[in-house]
Amino acid sequence: MSMKRTNVYADPEDLTLIKEAAQRRGIPEAEIIREGIHLAAMANRIWDEPLEWPTFDGNGETATGEEVASAVIEGATPR
Repeated sequence: MSMKRTNVYADPEDLTLIKEAAQRRGIPEAEIIREGIHLAAMANRIWDEPLEWPTFDGNGETATGEEVASAVIEGATPR
């Protein structure tokens, strides 16, 4: 992937946290900044089509773990 250089202003406290995290993780500070830019870009992306979320029939009460497992198994079973 090709990269493009850019300049940004950042709070000194944020840069200190990034420097500490980079040292802890053993990666360049730039990698953490690139991760942050990617997360911000994805969080603000406008998708061409809305996501299709599955819906479940129910009475509005929180499902039990057993009910969730049953629904997942039923949804994953070929018909």
